[in-house]
Amino acid sequence: MTHVEDELNSQPECWARGAAEATGLRGALPAPGERVAVVGCGTSYFMAQAFAALREESGAGETDAFAASEFPYGRTYDRVLALSRSGTTTEVLDLLGKLKGRTPTTAITADPDTPVMAAADEVAVLDYADERSVVQTRFATTALTLLRAHLGLHTDTIVADARTALAGELPEGLVACGQFTFLGRGWTVGLANEAGLKMREASLSWTEAYPAMEYRHGPISITTSGTATWMFGEAPEGLAEQVRATGGLWIEGRLDPLAELVRAQRLAVAVAVARGLDPDQPRHLTRSVILAP
Repeated sequence: MTHVEDELNSQPECWARGAAEATGLRGALPAPGERVAVVGCGTSYFMAQAFAALREESGAGETDAFAASEFPYGRTYDRVLALSRSGTTTEVLDLLGKLKGRTPTTAITADPDTPVMAAADEVAVLDYADERSVVQTRFATTALTLLRAHLGLHTDTIVADARTALAGELPEGLVACGQFTFLGRGWTVGLANEAGLKMREASLSWTEAYPAMEYRHGPISITTSGTATWMFGEAPEGLAEQVRATGGLWIEGRLDPLAELVRAQRLAVAVAVARGLDPDQPRHLTRSVILAP
């Protein structure tokens, strides 16, 4: 078993622990009514997108998400929340350094022995969700679970759905597809983006991700026999039928959307294996991007 397989299989336990820790970390996490920016890079940026949409949808306060390198310093926020598995990513550390003494900051990380511990004003450490694999799985989803629980949006059903996602077979014909499109609405757009990234990282697949209603505005033109379209959450009316009419494979997300992401992680590993690739050694990638001064 690869590291990434072992780590993605441990997610139900990590999620349960992350949700249980939310109450104790309440003081470090965004308070109701605060104007918040959530930042990250790569996978962490897509988790930031998901949380930002969830927080606004729940009425907890205005929330924006940015890639750390694209943070708008001209805007004012009550708190900036940074997601960084490694705690060493250059763009995140540079951002936190520039905000020091100006804007309260919180970081969620997996490694307590890294520079982010001093760079942020508050830190939540999910060391039990750290990973050996370059490809992120359990840290990202555990961080988002913690944040969902902080918003009062976590239930035991979500963990049960994760177990179902790990136990069930992948849809017939899915691994053999040559192109994959992931769709979301609201907070699940971030999950769709992350699913596409997982497929590119682990299996070098041709993948795309869109807000579901945008799919009709051009992207559906690539859909045909041998492609797959996977919906995270409830699909817009009529979209499934349109995709099936093209000859493409339609995958309906019936589990909690975060559990559907676990299924997509499994797909990335399965496609990598089918293509003779090692998902623990993604091409051109390292665990953290650390830029020379």
